[in-house]
Amino acid sequence: MTDTFRALHEQPGAFVIPNPWDVGTARLLASLGFTALATTSAGLAFSLGVPEGVLGRDQVLAHCRDLVGATDLPVSADLEKGFGDDPQTVAETITLAAQTGLAGCSIEDYSGDPDNPIYDAGHAIERVAAAVEAARRLPEDFVLTARTENYLHNRPDLDDTIKRLQAFEAAGADVLYAPGLTSLDEIETLCGAVSRPVNVVMGLPGVSFGFAELSAVGVKRISVGSAFSRLAFGSLISACREIQDQGNFTFARHAAGFKDLEDIFRPYQKKP
Repeated sequence: MTDTFRALHEQPGAFVIPNPWDVGTARLLASLGFTALATTSAGLAFSLGVPEGVLGRDQVLAHCRDLVGATDLPVSADLEKGFGDDPQTVAETITLAAQTGLAGCSIEDYSGDPDNPIYDAGHAIERVAAAVEAARRLPEDFVLTARTENYLHNRPDLDDTIKRLQAFEAAGADVLYAPGLTSLDEIETLCGAVSRPVNVVMGLPGVSFGFAELSAVGVKRISVGSAFSRLAFGSLISACREIQDQGNFTFARHAAGFKDLEDIFRPYQKKP
């Protein structure tokens, strides 16, 4: 699966990598013809009833192992900051992540410190370099994505974002990612400033570009982050409000068919 995942980044045009948050959604997405999957740290957290960023490494990696085993598709993991500030911990996380069967993962420069949310550039680069070194020591190919979180944490500085991604590229990252860009011009400028594949996320409030538009400006990989998870929660909230406020149950018209879901999941039924 690792070779397959690498090949997706080398073929012409863009591809979509959706983000399931459990085994059921992974299998549903696979049944719809997607070619790879990515975990969502927020989607996982919400499914467990906690905020993003509070789950430990062992719990997240167990979830990754479940998603890897759920389908035959390659899976890349959102491993946030790598479960530690220092480069050594990030390297350890890469090694452990690969042991779950993941085809790749992302490491970000968000520190988790509300007073200083983005790591200093030098430290961020050291962390990516350690991740790259660990990935290259693995027996199987492993696609490492390096992401800068500037735009998600009130630092909409395109120049700094590009400089960070260029430095991550120089450190050996395979894919580059700056979630939160709000215009096609910014995305095109970023794609033109680096030579590695670029991931963008769709599904953030107020940002909606089409597949063809993103592919035309140089994007290689399009994810949806926690958007599918939030869509599911939003639909549930709307249904509950309809019951409580109106006394109606018309939400069921939009529910997936029982037989449709049975047909999707039946091939995975374990035989006695």
